[in-house]
Amino acid sequence: MLATLSACGQTESKQVSEKKSDLPTNNEWKTLEQSNYSIQYPSSWTPNENGQLGMKFIILSPKESPQDKFSENVNLLIQDLTGENVDLNKYVEISENQIKTLATNLDFIESKRIKSGTSEYHRLIYSADQGIFHLKYEQFYLVNKESVYVLTFTSEQNKFTDFKETGEKILNSFRLK
Repeated sequence: MLATLSACGQTESKQVSEKKSDLPTNNEWKTLEQSNYSIQYPSSWTPNENGQLGMKFIILSPKESPQDKFSENVNLLIQDLTGENVDLNKYVEISENQIKTLATNLDFIESKRIKSGTSEYHRLIYSADQGIFHLKYEQFYLVNKESVYVLTFTSEQNKFTDFKETGEKILNSFRLK
């Protein structure tokens, strides 16, 4: 579950400015399509599906400058719960306890159940330090059949507001098939 913490320092050599005024319009978005899900992301962001740290994908923002050491990102981890008898409530409890154990300078900001149409997921927002980075995470937990989908948007804390709109638009575009 906490593989998302380790993925946060991902870097990408592309150097493009990403400010609110530079947000792409809908026709400048791409779709990452798999047999069991799809997600949309800005064409300026770079997807990677190499399976690093057990993630299905990580989508990296472009660098803001040559000095930018962190790429904001969205990633997906799918955990098999077959035979575990773990529902969404239990998974959230387990995850929050793991985060408390492993995170440095942790601050839980929000832990909330969201119902959207016929689907339900849990949103967790927190900040923590990882190495030299002061990060803020927004995670969606969604249980479907015998799997939990953990979708995470990660940003440097001081840039979270700048990337929040794009990060949440990516998170909210996620669809299970």
